[in-house]
Amino acid sequence: MSQYRLNRLFHATSGRALDVAVDHGFFGEASFLPGIENMAEVVRTLVSAGPDAVQLTLGHARLLQSIPGRQKPALVLRADVANVYGDPLDEHLFSHHVPNAIEEAVRLDAVAVCANLMQLPGRPDIREANIVSIMALREQATRYGMPLMIEPLVMQDNAAAGGGYTVDGDVTKIVTLVRQARELGADLIKADPTDDVADYSRVIEVAGDVPVLVRGGGRVDDRTLLERTVRLLAQGARGIVYGRNVIQHERPAGITSALLAVLHRSASVDEALAIVDGADA
Repeated sequence: MSQYRLNRLFHATSGRALDVAVDHGFFGEASFLPGIENMAEVVRTLVSAGPDAVQLTLGHARLLQSIPGRQKPALVLRADVANVYGDPLDEHLFSHHVPNAIEEAVRLDAVAVCANLMQLPGRPDIREANIVSIMALREQATRYGMPLMIEPLVMQDNAAAGGGYTVDGDVTKIVTLVRQARELGADLIKADPTDDVADYSRVIEVAGDVPVLVRGGGRVDDRTLLERTVRLLAQGARGIVYGRNVIQHERPAGITSALLAVLHRSASVDEALAIVDGADA
C-alpha cells in the first residue's frame, strides 16, 4: 500500500520529486526562522509555486491540507524533534518521535513521514534514540501503509565556531549511515551531498532500490545550487529535499520553477537560471 502514496510524491513522467522542507521551526532554533515567520503565507506561496511535496510538522500540516483542489503539493510529515542545532548547544540534548505520528499522517493524508538518523560526535545516545524511534515508526508505518523517509544525518562538532553541529560530508560516514537506514527499513532516504559530489554514486549504490532524495542544507547561490542538483541527479538521485534555498530565496516561486524544470524536463543550469530571472516561462 505504501507505493500508492509514493505514486503521489514522484512525478509520473520523470520519476523524480521536489520536496520543499518547511519544518525548521520544530527544532527550536531562532536562526532557522527568517523567511518562515508567517507560515500561512509561506504555504500559500509554495502551493502557488507547485513543488511535488511540502514537508511540514503536525502544527502546520493543516495549512496545506485545508487548501481545496487536486493539484496542490503532497504532504510529507516530520515525525521527530531534536535540539542538536543550537548555537550554543543546550546542556541536555534530546531526540524524540511523535508517538502517534503515523496515525496523524494517515488522518492528514500525507504521502510519507520523515525521521532522523543522526550521528553526532561523542553522542551515541542520540543515534540510539533515533533507532528506537525508527523501529517504532516502522512498525506503525507498515501497519498503515505509510512510507517512511529516513534522514541519515552525519554531523561534525562546530564548537570552534561557537556551538552546534554542522553537516559532515565525509562519504564513508554518509554511506555507512545510509546503509543503516536501508537496513532499518527505509522506504525513502534523504541524504546529504558528499564533499565531492562525484562520490554520490556510492550513496545511491548502497541505498539499493530505495529512492534517495538529496538534502539541501544551508543557503548557497543559485548557480551553485543548480549545478550541484544537476550533478546529483546524473548520479541517480531520485529527487531533492530543499528548504532554506527555497523559502529564504528572494523569489521562492522562481527558484521552485527552476528546480522543477531541472528535475522534470532535464533543463540545463543556464535554462534554469533564466527561469529564476524571469526570462523563461
